[in-house]
Order: sequence, then C-alpha cells, then structure tokens
Amino acid sequence: MKPVLVFDWNGTLLDDAYAVLQTTNAILDRFGHATIDMKTFRQHCDIPLCRLYRSLGMSQEEIEVVDRDGSAIFHDAYELLAGKADLREGARRMLELARQEGASSIIVSNHIVDPLRFQLRRLGVDDCINDVLAFESRTTQYKSMSKGERLRLHMQKNNLKPASTFIIGDMPVETHIARQLGLISISITGGFVSASRLRAARPDYTVNNHHELLPILQRRGFFRNA
Repeated sequence: MKPVLVFDWNGTLLDDAYAVLQTTNAILDRFGHATIDMKTFRQHCDIPLCRLYRSLGMSQEEIEVVDRDGSAIFHDAYELLAGKADLREGARRMLELARQEGASSIIVSNHIVDPLRFQLRRLGVDDCINDVLAFESRTTQYKSMSKGERLRLHMQKNNLKPASTFIIGDMPVETHIARQLGLISISITGGFVSASRLRAARPDYTVNNHHELLPILQRRGFFRNA
C-alpha cells in the first residue's frame, strides 16, 4: 500500500509567511493601526483572515472594506509578494521522492485553485501534485466547502484509506481535520502560527522542515529504501 500525503499550501509547502505578514501590515497601516512583527503574527493568525484582523484591533467596518471585491486589497498585494516566495526547506525533495515512490501528493488549501496552480508551475513541482483541492475563486473563498469536507469527499470518491493518509500543515486546523477523518497528523513549525499553538492541538508528530518527514514515513513502513 502506498501512502497519501496531504499537504496544506500556504506556510507549509510555500514559504510565504513573510508575504502574508507584509500584506497584513500594509492593511493595518492603511487603516492607521500599528504594524506587527512575525512573533505577534504567529500568536494571532487565524483563518479566515478576518479573525486575524479583528484580533489586531480592526473594526468590523474596516474588515468589511478589506473583504470587498473578493478581498482584492489582500490578494492584489499578496500575489505580488508570493510570486517571489520559494518552497520550504526539504519540500521539493519530499515531493519528488513521493512521486518516485508512487505515492500520491495532494494539496488541500484555503487558497484559490488558479493562483495556486500558477505557483506550482512557477516552482516546477506541478508534476509532483496529483490533486489540488482549494477554493474556486476569490468570491467563493471561505464561503463554500471547508478544507475538511473537501478532503473527506475526495477521500471517499477515491477510496483513500485514513490509516495510510498523512496530513501535513502549519496550523491547528490540519490536526483537527486529521482527528475528524482518522488521519495521521504532522504539524510543521515556521509557518503561520507559533510552535506552542501547534503543540496545543496535539498532532501525532511535529517537524521543523520537510526533511524530517522521511523518518516518520519510514517508521510507518513507507519509503524504506529511500
């Protein structure tokens, strides 16, 4: 049996935490709020991002302005910065190894399909990804199916076995999804939230980079000859 690797995208495969921090600070500055550092960002970051803005003192009226036109204020700034972001340490090797071993790699994201696929092509790893499960457009982001439900339906349709499915993410939500679906959860530090918040969600494993995934997979009986 081959494993299924389910990756979050932002902050997990793509090293874009600073791109989101810069975008958040531009939004805060636009409305006259104090900007923040990465430590504060990781303490407060939550999805959807309106929760982050609210926790940083933005009013409901200000958040509604940011949310207009499919959150264009955020996306227009973020995409320019994300276009310069690289994959996280070890991610390329892990994706290529999974392809060589015949394992499936799936992205389950709160991002949007088309810009996500564009980044996969830009980074040269699009042929390593079997499926991208994400929102259809800016206007449907956070308004249609949740990540967990999207993954559940995909697993059901493709008869994927929870016992050999690993979900890797940089936020507690991936651990919660794993618990709901019976998956093996791996949290990766250095993304959008602090290590202490990740540990509080009690994932099965915590890693600091993608190089550390291989020993976990091998202990579970996969990629033993890698």
